[in-house]
Amino acid sequence: MRGGSVAVVGGSIAGSAFAGAAARLGAERVVVLERSPGRLEDRGVGLCTHDDRFDELVRTGHLAADTRRHRLTVRRWVTRGAAGEGDGPDGCGRLLWAQPFSFHSHHWGVLWQALRERTPGQVEFRLGTTVTAVGNGPGGERGNAWTENADGGRETYDLVIGADGYRSVVRAAVCPQAEPEYAGYVCWRGSYDSALLAGLPGGAAPWPEEHCVTVCYPGGQVVIYRIPGLEPGSTQVNWVFYAPTPAWLRLDGPTSIPAGSLTDARLDELRQLSERNLPPYWAGVVALTPRERTFLQPIYDLAAPHRTAGRLLIGGDAATVVRPHNTSGAVKAMQDAHAFELAGREAGSWPDLLAAYDRERTAAGRELVELGRALGRAQVTASPDWSGMDEPAMAAWWQHQLTGTGGFGGHALGRKG
Repeated sequence: MRGGSVAVVGGSIAGSAFAGAAARLGAERVVVLERSPGRLEDRGVGLCTHDDRFDELVRTGHLAADTRRHRLTVRRWVTRGAAGEGDGPDGCGRLLWAQPFSFHSHHWGVLWQALRERTPGQVEFRLGTTVTAVGNGPGGERGNAWTENADGGRETYDLVIGADGYRSVVRAAVCPQAEPEYAGYVCWRGSYDSALLAGLPGGAAPWPEEHCVTVCYPGGQVVIYRIPGLEPGSTQVNWVFYAPTPAWLRLDGPTSIPAGSLTDARLDELRQLSERNLPPYWAGVVALTPRERTFLQPIYDLAAPHRTAGRLLIGGDAATVVRPHNTSGAVKAMQDAHAFELAGREAGSWPDLLAAYDRERTAAGRELVELGRALGRAQVTASPDWSGMDEPAMAAWWQHQLTGTGGFGGHALGRKG
């Protein structure tokens, strides 16, 4: 179908992908309403895409084949050596399994910029626009929808898409009963220029650039890999440290502790956690992270029971919050946008488009959330005794987690839920 006006609330990866999809469908007007006043390239979070999922997104036009990324081929699972065994001459611990790993890693800001550059020129981006409410106009799904901004102004559109993250204003209108549920643990996160590795004993030598490393300990794990830097040719270290809930953390709703705001005492808590549980080399990798690049993110689950209501639609983290273990967050967002675009090509009306999108992506989202929960149990909250694990045991343990899912790294594009 062609024509009509579309508002996209949120201009990050999901929002840019949906805006591009709406423009390609032939919407006469596409407006992206982003609350941040500036550009978003400085968001330094690392993420990964499975090689097959990346290739699918290139073939369908969502990403360019030359999108800057860092190749990963092996995932090394390691743990601290047993008493008297030590952590090896390089301080990297005992190798449990060298798992084949067909992924590429990305810098969030670099991937977002690649999506923005592919967004058709007619899309209007309004930065510094905070949407405080949305709703349906008269007529329900056969009518229109509206957005209201912080200044009280209202605008009407044929469709309003919520790509505004896990604290979504649009989701509150689509299904107010759906709220992110705390999973019971957190991840500390950080990133920095990989040149800093030279300050460690052995420098970067113990860590080949194509290796992702997962350091396991009772009650958590740290996933460490390199990502592209903002400048072409540069790389950064990126790590995600799953850990028990700190005693000081108070959760009265979905939240995170942003980079630069952690106190000395809380950063010291992270240092002690690293030294207590990680082999010396990997504790040193975490310790190199500057305060302004360190933050804490509680882990949540969310699977909205439906994704549309009248002329409102949600996608990305507004619709499903999946634990990072899945390695599928960005892929999920772009696949949501692709499913929306496919539904629009086949539909003869807005209600037909919304119904088709809802059927496919609601079911797929539920499956991804359930897989994330299973991976979280297996790897964090009910993890095995790592001291008794070896390569055959690790391979069997991994396969057991994925039995009947097929979703690690994201479902194949176009797969029905």
